[in-house]
This record gives sequence, structure tokens and C-alpha cells, in this order.
Amino acid sequence: MKLYITKYMESDNRLEEMKTMKIWRLALATLAAFSLASCSSDDDDKDITKEIIMNVSAEPGVMYDLFDSLGEHPIECMQVMTEDEPGQWQNLYFSEVKGFTYERGHEYVLRVKRTILANPPQDASNRTYELVRILADKKVEEVAEPVEKEVKSEADIEYEQLCPVEKYAIAKGGEYMVDADGKVTYADGTPTPEFDKHAQIYLENILDKSHPLWQAGARYMATYTYVLSPLTDEIRLVPSNHSCFLFKNILAESEMTHVQQSMKQGETLRYALILANVYKRGIQKVEFTIKKK
Repeated sequence: MKLYITKYMESDNRLEEMKTMKIWRLALATLAAFSLASCSSDDDDKDITKEIIMNVSAEPGVMYDLFDSLGEHPIECMQVMTEDEPGQWQNLYFSEVKGFTYERGHEYVLRVKRTILANPPQDASNRTYELVRILADKKVEEVAEPVEKEVKSEADIEYEQLCPVEKYAIAKGGEYMVDADGKVTYADGTPTPEFDKHAQIYLENILDKSHPLWQAGARYMATYTYVLSPLTDEIRLVPSNHSCFLFKNILAESEMTHVQQSMKQGETLRYALILANVYKRGIQKVEFTIKKK
């Protein structure tokens, strides 16, 4: 009997020890997971700062305020390209590189400190820039001011030097469908890119990287487009929106109404766009079609 009781007690003790070990293992695993999550969270909450080389074009570009979704109030800005995004020019406000003063007609190479903010302010960029030093400052030829010229026909549109050049293509062949409610999709039924809930005509840069204009600045960027509509002889000038054009700007309200209410199913309209630079000089001509769904 004593032997039985002793074995029972030993077995019971082993069970308690196993339970205790399981509890400790679970506690340690939980603590480790919490520590990893905390480290990950700490890393996510840290700003990332790095010194990079930035090229600044002698020619300013045009950008639009975040809340100017219609592109009605263009703002002159710098055109910059960073070493980690070659060939990709982007817009920065003149004051966006702390400690640097931009002078029109000067081409710069800068070393800047770029900080990617973990928690950027609402409705603001997640990147800040601070000048470390100016590596090069080259004065180029005088940059002409944009010239306002009345355009009544396609022949009135003046092209930039070395243009037209096949730099851009409209995504998915520029074939769109519009239904009776005005909803725009690609011809294959996939949705188009949107900005502020408005469909966009997206431009793809198809220029070969070996082309001499691959890294060209504002003179060869599509900042505006002249709209040649099949429904009117009037030629309208429309601003771009981050390498896109809003459908609501390309098609006047009366034209969209015509598409929705007057066009028959399967009927197609062909539009032409003459893409233009910041000086409103032509870069190239592209076309797209709209078919009634």
C-alpha cells in the first residue's frame, strides 16, 4: 500500500511539474512575441534619414495644391530627380529643401538629407529635405517665360524643340467604356485609376532609358494637354494631375451628357490629345476612344 501511495504521489508531482513547465513556456513565448512586436512597433515609429544626391532642373515645373483636385490654380515649383529614382522627375515647392534657395535658369546638383517621416502631419508629405551642400551650380541659357498664345486649330500649336517625340502612351491602349450613369472603365472592364473619385487617363512613360530625353526636365514633361474633341471645333487646354488627366476635365460636361444620353450601345468616339509642357508647347499627340457600354 505504501508503495502504491508513493508511486501515485510521484506521478501526481510529475503532472504538476509538467503543468508548471507548460505555463512557463507559454509565458515566455508570450513575452518573446510581445518583445518582437514592441521592437517592430518601435522600428515603425522611427524616422528614416539618409543623405542622397538630388538634381535640380534649371526650368521650373508646375504643381497643384492637394485640395486643388480640378487643377485650376497651377503653382510654379522646382523639378528634382534623386539618385535612387533615376529618370523620375518630381515636383517640390521652392521652399521644400531647407537651407536652399532656387534661382531660375540654374541647374544644381545637391547633397541633401532626406527624412522619411514615420508619422507625417495630416495632409502633408511624408518626406522632408535639408541641404547639406551644393555640389554643382551651373547657369544655363535664359529660360523663356510661358507665352500665352491663342489656339484655334491644331496648326496653331507650337511644338517644343526635338518634338514630337514618342515619350508617352495612354494605359491599356487608351480604350475606354462609359455606361449610361457616366461610369468610366477600361474596355476590358477593369477600373481606371481615380483621384478624388474621378476617373483618370493615365500616361505611361515609354521612352527608352538610352534616349537623350530620358532625364530631360520640364520641357519634356506633360504638364498640360490640348483636347481635340470629335464633338466640337473648340480646342481646350487642360492641366495634368500627377501624370494623369481627369476625365471630367477632358470631356466637357455637355460631351459627357452626350455620351450618356445620346450615344447608342457600341458607338465610339475618338479623341486626340496634344500633350504639352509647362510652356504649353507640344510634346506629342496621343489618341483614345470612348465606347458606349
